[in-house]
Amino acid sequence: MLAPVPLPKAYRLLNHGPTVLVSSAHCGVRNVMAAAWNMGLNYEPALVSVVIDKATLTRELIEASGKFALNVPSRRTAAQTLAVGRVSGRDVDTTKYADKFAAYGLNTFTGTDPQLPLVEDCVGWLECTLVPEPRNQERYDLFIGEVAAAWADSRVFANGHWTYDADTPEELQTLHYVAGGTFLTVGAAFEIAPTATR
Repeated sequence: MLAPVPLPKAYRLLNHGPTVLVSSAHCGVRNVMAAAWNMGLNYEPALVSVVIDKATLTRELIEASGKFALNVPSRRTAAQTLAVGRVSGRDVDTTKYADKFAAYGLNTFTGTDPQLPLVEDCVGWLECTLVPEPRNQERYDLFIGEVAAAWADSRVFANGHWTYDADTPEELQTLHYVAGGTFLTVGAAFEIAPTATR
């Protein structure tokens, strides 16, 4: 089900506005947080952006390691997505849990970078190398990453496109955060034929 996505098409994993899980790691410490403000920036090189608050452990790990991953969660992980967006990795009871992944039952695997955790039960994954932009990071909390590798669940993403239709199971639909614990999920795709220009 996990299939590579060509880097020039990686932006399409984010183009429809899903909430993402941002994962990071450095020197044996790893963390995950939810982020609704993210988007693709460029095709070649493949660039993405995400807003990460100064107070987060995720940001500290990204700035130290120069790497992060954007994981596109689905409805089956909606409760965990909301939870990791509300609780800091610094507040996890480490006498009981190893980290925020363990505290909220998120299993991980690795892609090309053995140090960078990717979240299972998602439908898209982007491994990113930080493109340092100190002014944007400090002033706007805006982080830019160059996508080094990308994958998607082939049941819902094929040939560079999401393939959602009326028969797509709910547990594979991407999450779109509204506010106050409310999410929307993606619906069936439809096409409109282009009209002639005037």
